[in-house]
Order: sequence, then structure tokens, then C-alpha cells
Amino acid sequence: MTVSFPRFLPLFASLALVVGFSESATSEPQLQVTVNPSSPKLGESMAVIIDPPGTLDPQQADTLTVRFTKSGATQADTYPVFPLDPAGDRYRALIPTSPLESHGKTLLQVSDGNETRNLAVWIQDRRFPTQRITLSGSGSGPATQYELDRVAALKAIVSPTKHWNGPFLRPNSGRVSTIFGVRRYYNGVFAQDYYHRGIDYAAGYGSPVVVPAPGKVALIDFEKNGFKVHGNTVGIDHGQGVISVFLHLNSIPSNLKEGDFVQAGQTIGTVGSSGASTGPHLHWGLYVNGVAIDPELWRNQTVQ
Repeated sequence: MTVSFPRFLPLFASLALVVGFSESATSEPQLQVTVNPSSPKLGESMAVIIDPPGTLDPQQADTLTVRFTKSGATQADTYPVFPLDPAGDRYRALIPTSPLESHGKTLLQVSDGNETRNLAVWIQDRRFPTQRITLSGSGSGPATQYELDRVAALKAIVSPTKHWNGPFLRPNSGRVSTIFGVRRYYNGVFAQDYYHRGIDYAAGYGSPVVVPAPGKVALIDFEKNGFKVHGNTVGIDHGQGVISVFLHLNSIPSNLKEGDFVQAGQTIGTVGSSGASTGPHLHWGLYVNGVAIDPELWRNQTVQ
């Protein structure tokens, strides 16, 4: 449900934290801000829709700033802002949350350089199951620095063009074997800073893996090159900080290259068990501004 904060601002008046600017209780703010979903759960992302007074040239989007202070945090993170339409009437920032964060009251601060809105956003709690995994052989070893560096570079991409339009497709027809956010013990040791950063689909060797939304191929690499944990991997840049990554593939088409543009539904590989895997499955991870979020929200509705 989308909630327009200016209409419901009195409900949040006692909760909002004021940072350097206090909104007038008697004047209607000119800078309009909408958050969807209005109260996300841990592991979901939220779209902050900004409607500044008048019309901004899209080239002047850098005058808009979005800062978000997580529950219990002392410092705010800043997120990139992009125009939603060529006319420059509305803009949008995407903010991720993760299972490792705290739920509760957070502070969203939006500024257009002249006016600042300070809004309280409640992050709902969410319980994630625990799983025990036993790995042996090559799959039980740590990731190589080579794969860590390449995957980190993939997650850091924030390209200016939005490629998706509509809900994301399911990348494989297999049943969901592991949901997003699961905490794990590996060989009896609890992984403190770990959560399952995606969805696993159990399917037979060789079943197709398709692109859930249009984008540019930003990463292709293989277990034989040093992707010991991720296995054969394809990464897709959907634009504006939204990244898909597909792990443990069996095969990747030989004519698929980094830099290629792919469409929703296009086959980019087949299910396998390469890397740290206990059996054939597809791992699909969806990242928003570097943080793995639950892809289900993006599959069930259109994120602007």
C-alpha cells in the first residue's frame, strides 16, 4: 500500500526526528514525498518517490538528496536519486533493508536544496528460519579473493538508465528450496554475518535459467577461473543500482558476453551444482544499492 506522507503527517509528528530543519505545523510542505511500501519488512526495499515544487531539469537531479538512518544507527546513508520521467516532474530513490538490521523507527530525510522533509518510517520485524548445511570437498573451502573482488564490483554498479518495466519474471520453473533470509550453520558453525542472499530453485541439471528483467550482462565467470564458492556465475545490471546474480550454473551460452543487452525471458544459462553447492539448483540474488533484498516483492508488483 502506498501512503502519501504529507496527508498523514500528523500521525508521525510525535515520532519524526528533526535534523537541522523543522517543518512548519501550519504550512503545507511543497516538497512531496511518498514511500512504497510505507512500512516495509526487514529484507524488503522501498521506493522513495519525490515530487519537488515546480519542474526540475533532470540534469539537476543532484540537487535532490535522500538520506536514511537505520534503526539504532547513528549515521545516515545517502542514496542515488533518478528521474522517473523525462519531464523531471518526479524522482525516485531505492532504499534496501536486510535481515541483519534492526526493526523499528527509522528516519528518512529528503531535501531539494531549499526544503527538507524529515519522516519517520517504521521497519517491520520479520523472522527468518535457521538451516544447517554440511559442505565437503572443494565446496567447503573459502571464496577466492578473485571471485570476491569481481562480485563486489558487480554489486557496486549504479548505472543511470532504468531497464526494467513491470514485475520481474521467475528465473526458473523449479520449486523454491530455500527462501530469502535464512540464517545458517555451516559444518556446525553459526555464520554470524550471513543470511541467504537470494532464492534457491531446485531443478534438474540443464533446466533453463532466464533473465527476470531486461539488463546488461555485467559479469560472466566460471568455477575453473577461481569462482570456487559462487560457481559458474552470470550477473545482470538492470540499471540504477539494481543487480541480479545467478550462481551454481551448469552451463552459460558461449555466445553470451559481458556487455550484451538481454531481454526478460532470455536464456542465460542452465541449472547446475558448480561451486559451493550440495546439489543442482539455481541461486538468484537481487541487490539494490549493494544490499541483497527479497526478490519476491519485485516479482509480485511493479517497482517504479
